[in-house]
Amino acid sequence: MTAPEPILRSAARVLLIDGRDRLLLFRGRDPGRPAVPAYWFTVGGGLDPGESPVHGALREMYEETGLRLSADDLVGPVAEDVTEFLFEGRTYRQSQVFFVARVDTWEVDTSAFAEVEVRTIDSHRWWSAAELDSADEAYYPQNLPALLRQALVPARKVG
Repeated sequence: MTAPEPILRSAARVLLIDGRDRLLLFRGRDPGRPAVPAYWFTVGGGLDPGESPVHGALREMYEETGLRLSADDLVGPVAEDVTEFLFEGRTYRQSQVFFVARVDTWEVDTSAFAEVEVRTIDSHRWWSAAELDSADEAYYPQNLPALLRQALVPARKVG
């Protein structure tokens, strides 16, 4: 028997960085695989049908953190990738774009979490690139320290 084809999904993710150059990450786990350790990941998620990546990023940021920003507050996309992952017994192939948003400080409000987020996410914290470099826990994407460092470099004007 062959494995079923992965479920295709588009997503928008946000590198939300505070005034101390730290990145907000959530820690969660796959409830379908309780023996697999928890892992850290960025703000963001799947796009609704017909939703643009920018609007999806803004919606996800509000739902997951309580922070309302405008499209003008996002930089990017600064990176794109495709990832495959198993979640609740189903394989997904997710094409995702990453944006950057900056805040001086923010008290994360998770009261608008979707049901699946309530069941799977157990904490959040702000991480520096150095802390990610030395982390014992898994985080995704695996090049997150490099993405964070890239996001911290001011854009240069051409010409």
